[in-house]
Amino acid sequence: MKALINFSKLTLLIFALIFTSCSEDDNGITDPPPEESSNIVEAAQATADLSSLVSALQKADESANNDLISALSGDGPFTVFAPTNAAFADLLAQLDGFDSLDDFNSEQLQDLLATILTYHVISGTAAMSTDLSDGQTLTTLQGSNLTVSTDGGVFIGDDTDADAQVTTPNVETSNGVVHIINKVLLPQTVLDELAGILLVPITDLALGNENLENLVAALVAADGDLPTVLRGAGPFTVLAPSDAAFEAFLDGAALGDIPVDVLTNVLLNHVLEGELYQADLEGLGSGYSNTLATGAGDQQMSIFFDTSDGVSFNGVSSVEAADVKALNGVVHIVDAVIGLPDIVDHAAANPNLTSLVAALTDGGNTTFTDLLSDTGEVFTVFAPVNSGFDAFMNPNGNDINDILSNHVVVGAAAFSSGLSNSYVNTAAAFDTDEPLSLYINTDDGVTLNGMSQVAIADIVATNGVIHAVDMVIDLPTVVTFATADPNFSTLVTALTELTPSTDFVSVLSAQDGNGSDPFTVFAPTNAAFDALAAIPAEADLIPILQHHVIAGANIRSGDLTPNGDTVTPATLEGDTFTITLPGTEGNIADVTDGAGNMGIGIDAVDVQAINGVIHVLDAVLIPDTMN
Repeated sequence: MKALINFSKLTLLIFALIFTSCSEDDNGITDPPPEESSNIVEAAQATADLSSLVSALQKADESANNDLISALSGDGPFTVFAPTNAAFADLLAQLDGFDSLDDFNSEQLQDLLATILTYHVISGTAAMSTDLSDGQTLTTLQGSNLTVSTDGGVFIGDDTDADAQVTTPNVETSNGVVHIINKVLLPQTVLDELAGILLVPITDLALGNENLENLVAALVAADGDLPTVLRGAGPFTVLAPSDAAFEAFLDGAALGDIPVDVLTNVLLNHVLEGELYQADLEGLGSGYSNTLATGAGDQQMSIFFDTSDGVSFNGVSSVEAADVKALNGVVHIVDAVIGLPDIVDHAAANPNLTSLVAALTDGGNTTFTDLLSDTGEVFTVFAPVNSGFDAFMNPNGNDINDILSNHVVVGAAAFSSGLSNSYVNTAAAFDTDEPLSLYINTDDGVTLNGMSQVAIADIVATNGVIHAVDMVIDLPTVVTFATADPNFSTLVTALTELTPSTDFVSVLSAQDGNGSDPFTVFAPTNAAFDALAAIPAEADLIPILQHHVIAGANIRSGDLTPNGDTVTPATLEGDTFTITLPGTEGNIADVTDGAGNMGIGIDAVDVQAINGVIHVLDAVLIPDTMN
């Protein structure tokens, strides 16, 4: 036995020398092959890419039972399959708790390492690659067999399911030949000893767990490629439902009763990219991650985790056993299957949105839950967090259902990457049938109507996307849009600082018939004011501003006479002006003001507020100064 051990050490040393002879130096120049007078150990010592092999030989020889270096320096002949440094690094990555060869720090582990190394040595022959044939069986110094495959190269099969490839063949030495390979070979005896620490891919881990049989069956039933995906490099975090969890999910049904595409997406909703251990989740407290499932807009589905009481996901599934480490990630066994969340599910799962959920369902109201659970429609929801509700005083006494509707965009899943300075329509309405507008500004984060900012973006559900916001978005007046849109900053200055004797803000903020509302406002942009030779003094500016406002009417573009001229009702200044639809030179419509100036363009229409509507002008309207 001592002779065999010594011989094993010699074999390992030969591998190390051979690898060293074929490596690259610090300048990237490949080392020349060793002289044939060098034995296997000397060749390995001279090869940089076999330094791990040399270290392994030395570590194994720390046990009194082994003398591998001397053995592999002997007469031979030997055939040695020598793993590279990368191959040893891959082996260490598969061993839970092993960071380097120094972790083989006991006699038992050093003897185990010697067993691995002697499994790479064939004694009594120096077999060149041309001597190896497809299907050939080689008996190693360790006593177990290796299998040769020559299909597409030279491959050496061990007792695992992955063969090693010969990357550099036929490195001749004085006592044998070395073939450099890209994997450490493992015999079944070693695999049995390493069973408690040898990491396997996530799929193989599930196959070996008696409590995950239903998960394995579901993976096969859903998509034949899913087990292969979970054998990939990853890393993944897998939330693995127990057998009891699957039984509750199926509720008497069979896996075959669930459409394959649905089952596949449900299973992918349990797979997260990257490794998230329990300590990582607890360090974060709560938040969102993305799964491999597909949600609205073909985006990765969001999943909410909360560690305030154990570790739970989407408020429906808790971790029973955490941190089951695998070769390509980590598995947490959970007590419930995590379904595909719609917008209502996501809102209900997040404790920071309890005030919103309470408002949506107050008094048994199901209007919003029915709407936002509709899988036949898509939505964008701007969801105020609890602190936003706490701070909201509802200064205008607006109906809370209308306010909530103003946070919902129907018919589009608007993700943060696609947002820009623009107006969208919400589910809230003026006079029941005209959708209110919402102004989105992305100059500094995402701000809505100039008052509420997006705190958490892109919470992806099956039927849309949620953006958590820090304030409740009240129903907008025409003043709201004027102050929120930076294109109207000069107009706002004109209505306030330049005309202090007239309280335009109070006039144009009236709603519910408490003033001259509703208003139709024709709003000049900053560029329109810049085109003036100078902004008039207050006495002349007041009638000009009044000439842009029609009181008592909400005139939308659809109310204009198509292919003709529409004479507006009198403005606050007293004059009328004319709108011609369609416009010319790219204008939506053309305007002739009270002074008879023509060529004024309407560039945007129907910015709808709760107390009126705004149309955007490219020039300032001038009233008739002769009357």
